[in-house]
Amino acid sequence: MAHRCFHRTGIPSFLRTPFKCRRQWVSSFLLDNEPFNNYEEHRKKMQNFSVPEYFNFARDVVDFWGSDRVINNCAGVQSKIYIGQKSDTLPGWKNYKELMDKSTEEFETINSRSDEPMTLYFTSGTTGAPKMAEHTHGSLGFGHFVTARYMLDVFHNDVVWNISDTGWAKAGYSSLFATWLRGACVFAHQTNRFDAGEFLEILDRNQAINVFCVPPTALRLIVKENLSKYSHLYKVKCLSAGEPVNPELLEEWQEGTRGGHVYEAYGQSETVFLCGTYPCIKIKPGSMGKPAPGIDLEIVDEEGNILPNNVEGNVGLRVKPHRPVGLFTKYVDDEKRTQSVYQGDFYMTGDKAVRDDDGYFWFVGRADDIILTAGTEKYKTKDEGELRKELQEHVKSITAPYKYPRKIDFVEELPKTVSGKIRRVELRNREWGRE
Repeated sequence: MAHRCFHRTGIPSFLRTPFKCRRQWVSSFLLDNEPFNNYEEHRKKMQNFSVPEYFNFARDVVDFWGSDRVINNCAGVQSKIYIGQKSDTLPGWKNYKELMDKSTEEFETINSRSDEPMTLYFTSGTTGAPKMAEHTHGSLGFGHFVTARYMLDVFHNDVVWNISDTGWAKAGYSSLFATWLRGACVFAHQTNRFDAGEFLEILDRNQAINVFCVPPTALRLIVKENLSKYSHLYKVKCLSAGEPVNPELLEEWQEGTRGGHVYEAYGQSETVFLCGTYPCIKIKPGSMGKPAPGIDLEIVDEEGNILPNNVEGNVGLRVKPHRPVGLFTKYVDDEKRTQSVYQGDFYMTGDKAVRDDDGYFWFVGRADDIILTAGTEKYKTKDEGELRKELQEHVKSITAPYKYPRKIDFVEELPKTVSGKIRRVELRNREWGRE
């Protein structure tokens, strides 16, 4: 099976192109939408993978030049297609619009099996190098029914606006598979940067939009605006995923929208929707919600044994005796890593959480992102909210004294993944002199 690579995909043209690949028995993989200022990182992502055709959705000419530099150093690329102005197209590249103008309506759809590869996602890489997770026609094409029904809760008369970067799996969740499986409409807006005020104006002008998918990073900027002047917001279902949304942020949205809720969703590049605060359950601010119907999610120990309620453990997805449809097949060219995520009857998500007596899950942190303080394990996410206030003294006053941070560095910005998550592995490398 051939593969196609899509990069710089934050524009509406992205919505139609991958589906043409599906009809041609062609799989695709998606790269992130960050600027092409890290040539080595993008080269590493592609160097060991055969990509006959490369689609570039550059946002400007400078960005296009950057991608050209990367692709010229990647073996195996036979065709380079640029989606942008014909006058900006560099030598050696084909222009997408020109090809579309020459195309015909005649097309033969090639039959494919549900277990054949369809899409490859790079994981976010919060605690290590991004991995390439392979999904099939079945795992995304059918597995996302649970996403459509319980995460988005959409029908044919709904309009969904998802502002997540299209190189992130969340775009597959909300802009492609789940939305169209239910016959809903996708709203798309092309922009070079995120502007909270502009996005709120768009929501208010286009009142057909009733589902708004927004990462927590963007939501933090949105709630700083005067939400009360936008009359349509209280009618919009706001959905967030990617990292926990703190209760203060939920409260700010609720106050600004006169009672609106932020529904949280938990899933991974390797899965479909697993757990969340979907509309038919009571919202507990700060929790991950409950597993979706049909999703057997448990809190387990390192050997895959189920733990009792209110005991911290690993978030595990049951794969035996019946493997979930929406689970990825493997990490490409990394059998050892693929096997390492299974323990007993469970796929180990790599996240730590607690389940309460009502069946709600509460996120604790990444299993491989632990701080050792005075010989005791604790998770970074537990302290992030405390550090925002009065730092060391405040932490001492509200928790055990040994937990306070001995050293605090102030930086202009934190390194983040394309989905807005902090790249803790990069922070560790800086501290340990591994740069």
